[in-house]
Amino acid sequence: MSTQTTLTQFIIEQQRNVPEATGDFTLLLNDIAAACKRIAHTVNRGSITGMLGSADTENVQGETQKQLDIITNDIMVEALEWTGHLAGMVSEEVDDPISIPEQYPKGKYLALFDPLDGSSNIDVNLTVGTIFSILCGQEGTDAKLEDFLQEGVKQVCAGFVLYGPSTMMILTTGQGVNGFTLDQDVGEFVLTHQDMKIPEDTQEFSINMSNQRFWESPVQQYIDECMQGEDGPRNKNFNMRWVASMVAEVYRILTRGGIFMYPLDKRDPNKPGKLRLMYEANPMGFIIEQAGGACSTGRERILEISPNDIHQRVPVILGSKNEVDRVVSYHQ
Repeated sequence: MSTQTTLTQFIIEQQRNVPEATGDFTLLLNDIAAACKRIAHTVNRGSITGMLGSADTENVQGETQKQLDIITNDIMVEALEWTGHLAGMVSEEVDDPISIPEQYPKGKYLALFDPLDGSSNIDVNLTVGTIFSILCGQEGTDAKLEDFLQEGVKQVCAGFVLYGPSTMMILTTGQGVNGFTLDQDVGEFVLTHQDMKIPEDTQEFSINMSNQRFWESPVQQYIDECMQGEDGPRNKNFNMRWVASMVAEVYRILTRGGIFMYPLDKRDPNKPGKLRLMYEANPMGFIIEQAGGACSTGRERILEISPNDIHQRVPVILGSKNEVDRVVSYHQ
């Protein structure tokens, strides 16, 4: 008989340490896990069902949507809107906050998500994923836009799911980071990576080098030093990785260390960064910090940014603490 801890069992055991817990949060995470299982199945069958390729539409950021961007967004919304645990939702694929239909009760939580991160990779069969963040809202009322504009330090929970060689959920509720692998035979996420920790030092960096000419001088300096290897001021060789899928980059950092950067660049002054604060940088920053790493824009801690828009963009530098601190020091 299997003695593996399932995601449901793990969450319930954590809930027992919170005397005032009602069970709503546990049920909400189960709903998210169920939605991600459906997404995993849908992504896996994308080429068979003809769901790959562009949808010939754009999201609020002006990015071309894949068919699976829209489909996975619908899966998340349909799985969460009726449950009674949420007061509202925010998605990368929808301009405005998503209201809970009138016929359903309103809960006390807010869900923010990128339903299919890295979707540009879907047509070439590389790892993609779902990122989510949970905040507290006003129970029994429809969430307004300003209800979502909370600093990252106020997150109740953050996680992401990888759809790769195996389907994995990485989760934090503010008590460390744990990884769960989907057992396809029984349809359950089981605990496989307990108390994940990021090494403070690394010899691996991840950045899109094609943007180098647009970077600010602190990032130019850091990458130049890495590229010089043991002949340069760092006295050690570095490896470079770039997958163009944040979930894949962050998972690699969680398992073996590294630094991931999508820094400020000078191409478009109207876009202070590439990645979205509320449903990409904040949840990933929460996870990274809970695993012993650091997360910054280069000028400030990401989790302390006061948001002004649900689709706000920010520069992101995250990963092994000593490397992130070095890049931050160059900005100072």
